[in-house]
Amino acid sequence: MIRADEILETIEMIDRENLDIRTITMGISLRDCASESGERSRQKIYDKITRLAGNLVKTAEDIQTEYGIPIINKRISVTPIALIAESSDDSNYAKWARTLDKAAAETGVDFIGGFSALVHKGYSSGDKKLIESIPEALSTTEKVCSSVNIGTTRAGLNMDAVAQMGKIIKETAELTKDRGALGCAKLVVFCNAPEDNPFMAGAFHGVGEPESVINVGISGPGVVQSAIKKVPDGDFGVVAEVIKKSAFKITRIGELVAREASKRLDTKFGIVDLSLAPTPAIGDSVAHILEEMGLEKCGAPGTTAALALLNDAVKKGGAMASSYVGGLSGSFIPVSEDAGMIDAVKCGSLTIEKLEAMTCVCSVGLDMICIPGKTTAESISGIIADEAAIGMVNHKTTAVRVIPAPGTDIGDIVEFGGLLGSGPVMNVNNYNNCFFINRGGRIPAPINSMRN
Repeated sequence: MIRADEILETIEMIDRENLDIRTITMGISLRDCASESGERSRQKIYDKITRLAGNLVKTAEDIQTEYGIPIINKRISVTPIALIAESSDDSNYAKWARTLDKAAAETGVDFIGGFSALVHKGYSSGDKKLIESIPEALSTTEKVCSSVNIGTTRAGLNMDAVAQMGKIIKETAELTKDRGALGCAKLVVFCNAPEDNPFMAGAFHGVGEPESVINVGISGPGVVQSAIKKVPDGDFGVVAEVIKKSAFKITRIGELVAREASKRLDTKFGIVDLSLAPTPAIGDSVAHILEEMGLEKCGAPGTTAALALLNDAVKKGGAMASSYVGGLSGSFIPVSEDAGMIDAVKCGSLTIEKLEAMTCVCSVGLDMICIPGKTTAESISGIIADEAAIGMVNHKTTAVRVIPAPGTDIGDIVEFGGLLGSGPVMNVNNYNNCFFINRGGRIPAPINSMRN
């Protein structure tokens, strides 16, 4: 039986501590849309997305009204387009992105993910065409997000793809420079990409997923920070316990919403992704959680240890609350979307090197980081390679989403608006790495990949 104090506690989490359902994402398989005719295939894609997701936004709004739980984003993820478009007679896939954008506009969702390619062990012809089309695709659409998986623990790292993605990111930045290089904010490079991630820009509908599915991403940094405030003198065991209990409560709310949405949309329930995803709003910062543990500023000595505790406790609490926790689940540390991270960068406490160390123990990687527009493609590729190596060796998902905004330099502020917020331009090590990046080939899988 639900007690009155539990109801009041949930109301307080929503009203004062920024608890929300960050996203309801419908995953849709497009494998039956492949055709030798690109035009025919794109029409089938548009028809299928609008048919299955036509009521997604209304359903989310109805649930929000009935349960009083804010649902911030409604999104769609689809089968990686490289797999579908490869059967067609098209040589440029930007028009496929525009079809996705049109379908997203028709359904009213905020974003659609899946303009993606999986090239961790090599390219197919469709992969090559899609990656080459990314800059045009992201500069001519509003809601389309793109991702490329360049490595896995089992396969190693495709360094040819790593080198290419540095150039693709630079070209995308140039084509969207009038919007602060916004195209790069919709492009992420993965190692060990998950098939059921509901968060953008990395969401795609994996080949092992059902015909359609509802995945929910729930976030509550403010709830966790508030819980830690209540144990100012507690040791780390006490801190971990209050984080676990908060994560448990948040996850239960997420599963309730996910199951209700899947029932109303006659779609399978997939997973709840419990990721502490911050926003620019006051009281909604992962950095402030770490500071609540006793750090003067995020980035101070001890930050990585504090983040490790947080990430582990969140996962433990979520796993106790639901048997279907998936996606990324843990703690995100995007700079531009987190007020505390932005402050830490501005005062010099937080650097890219420290962020890279932190990614060893958190959910994703170097996320939403603005860097000088003059940063070379090879330097960006080096950042991708370093982050992917962390994921490959540690059997975890890592990613890079950097924005080399043209015309900006260290200390400038790049404005994105909305949930993306704004970000300070961070310093990048500019020592030459061209020879390393241009070696090409594949970094072999680590010995710890041999687990059979």
